Order: sequence, then C-alpha cells, then structure tokens
Amino acid sequence: MSHSPLVQQAPQPFSRRQGSALTLWLAVLLLVVAGVLIFMVVEQRRGRAQAGPPASSFQPHQVVIPQDLGADETATIQVFENASRSVVHITSLASVRDRFTMDVTDMPKGTGTGFVWDSSGHVVTNFHVIQGGDSAQVTLSDGTTYAAKIVGKAPDKDLAVLRIDAPSSKLAELKIGSSSSLKVGQKVLAIGNPFGFDQTLTTGVISGLGREIKSITGRPINDVIQTDAAINPGNSGGPLLDSQGNLIGVNTAIYSPSGAYAGIGFAVPVDTVNSIVPQIISSGGTLKRPGLGISIGSDQLAQKMGVRGVIIMDIQPGSAADRAGLGGVKKDPAGRFVLGDVIVAIEGAPIAAQVDLFKALDRHKVGDTVKVRIKQGAAEREVDVTLQEIPQQ
Repeated sequence: MSHSPLVQQAPQPFSRRQGSALTLWLAVLLLVVAGVLIFMVVEQRRGRAQAGPPASSFQPHQVVIPQDLGADETATIQVFENASRSVVHITSLASVRDRFTMDVTDMPKGTGTGFVWDSSGHVVTNFHVIQGGDSAQVTLSDGTTYAAKIVGKAPDKDLAVLRIDAPSSKLAELKIGSSSSLKVGQKVLAIGNPFGFDQTLTTGVISGLGREIKSITGRPINDVIQTDAAINPGNSGGPLLDSQGNLIGVNTAIYSPSGAYAGIGFAVPVDTVNSIVPQIISSGGTLKRPGLGISIGSDQLAQKMGVRGVIIMDIQPGSAADRAGLGGVKKDPAGRFVLGDVIVAIEGAPIAAQVDLFKALDRHKVGDTVKVRIKQGAAEREVDVTLQEIPQQ
C-alpha cells in the first residue's frame, strides 16, 4: 500500500473580514484619543477664561498723593477741626413712673445737637430739642457723657440753655460772630448730628437774609438766616459758622415736604442768640419778655369785624396798658360785645396783624416807653406805654 508523501501546508493569510474589523477598531481608537485631546484643550481654555486675565494685569495702580490741598479745602478742614470740639450731642430725657412698681425711669424724648457756650459748662441748643423733657444728657466730642441741667428756655426764639459739670479743659468755646453784616452768597458751614451720625459737616452759602419763621409758640423769629447747607433732623441746635469759624447762627429748622433736606434750612441769627443766652444765664433761667399786659383777639376775628389792626380783648388790672388808660372789649346794656381799643401802630410802625405787634415789641426791652397809636371807632389817639415783663410760656 503506497502512502502519499507528508506535505506541510503554509499559513493562510487573514481573511478580508478580519482585516476590516481591525481597521475599524483602529479608527475608533483614534477618534477616542482625538476626542480626549479636544476635551482637554477645551477645558483648559475654559479654565483660563474663568480665571480671568493673568495675575500680572491686577497689580495695584500707582497711588498718587496730592502734595498740597487747595486753599479753600485747607481752610474748611481747619474750621471743622477747631469748631467740632465745641459741638455736642444732646439726648432729652423725661422721668416716667412705672404704674405697677412706681419706679421712676428716665426715658429718651428726643435727640439733637448743641454747642459749648462757655467754660462754665453752659450749652446752647434749640428749645424743641429738649421740649417735653425735664433733664438731658450731653455727649462731648471726645465721647464722654454728662448729665445736664436745663438752665432756661426761650420758646419764642427756639433756644434753650443747659449746663454740665465738666472740666473746663474739655469745654472749647466757639468764637461769636455777628449776623448784622452777613451777605447773601457768603460761605457757611454747619456741624451737627443728623440721623445719629456724630460730627457731620455740611457746607453751602447764605441763600437769604431777613427771613421770618414761626416758633413753637406761634410768635415770629425775625431776621432768620436761610442757607442751602444741608440741615437734616438731628442738626437742630448745632452751630452755623462763617468761613472763619465764627458762630453766626443756630440751625433750627428746614423747609421740606418730606421732613428731610430739601435745600432750604434756617438758623436763628447769632445777634438774637447773643442777647438772649446771657440773659437766661444771668437771671437763672428767666427770660424777660416785654409786653403791654393785654390779651388780644385773633387775626380772623379782626378780619370778620372789618378791623385792620390788633383788637384788645382784655386788660390785666394794674398792667402797663391799664396804667396807660387803654380799654378792651365791653358789653352794652343788651349784652352785646362792643369793640374797644385797636392797636394800629407802635413807634410809627404799622400794626396790621398779630405778627406785626410781636415784631414791634421784640425791638424793645422791659422798661422801655413806646408810643402806641390806638383807634376806637373813627377816632385815633396816641398814648405812651412803659413796657412790662411778660412771663415766658
């Protein structure tokens, strides 16, 4: 039996199907690698965008420090630094008794500003700052607080005087100027504690002079200074200064529908302050106000009766008007009111309403003798009246 010789077969090449699969896997691998690389590049760029520019671009700018301030700035700073030592913060207190424990506690009634008047510890502020309180606390510019006694009040001029027992070394007085020579357009500075922010400075100019506002008592405050220096709640009682740092007024009111600064503020002129405050201090709190010793009718009553002037309603027995022979309203036999004397002028100044009478009396002092023109019916006469002291309200 013959056998076929052993023949070794050579390896067979890959099939076409196997070659295609390998190519596919290689392509997928390349795509994955490319995707990873693209993702890394995108993320790197995104990170750089979020991080912002290189840190070198955020280096601090060079600081420029002015070598010299302007002359006006320097003067303003100097005035503030000097005058602010005299400005104080005032808290008005009222004693309240607890209904259950009967304990008495001092409760805050309001806050405002004031300023040191003299080295004896007298402090000047507005009457409406301490109105309703029977004591007060005064905080000096260095932060120390002292109990204050109310020395005296002048409600007709919205002024009050307090006193604290503080070392004279802590009491810096303001220089007193004059309000008689002020000019519209003159620079002014106001220092106060608006909205509780202590030692606040505002500047402006005198916007008007000779203004008239009503005090809490309804009597006019004459020759008031109008300014556009910002005066807000809390500024009341603070000083209004000229460019030299002299006191020229006491900030007292603002004209504003909202109650906040609206560009119009008012200050009691220093000439008025300088005449009233020493009188309060020397008299122990009693301010002498000149008067006639009469009660007067309202302006509305005068208009209703067709009268131009101030109607005398009643005469106080033994008063200045009584001694001068003036007469008030009387009743006729039928019980009807009969008009008496009507004041139409004082020292030649026409009196058409109550405000004119108050202004005329404010020009004089207790003991002055003034000529009062009286009208009764169609007849007029002039009498001399020596003004008497009228107690403050």
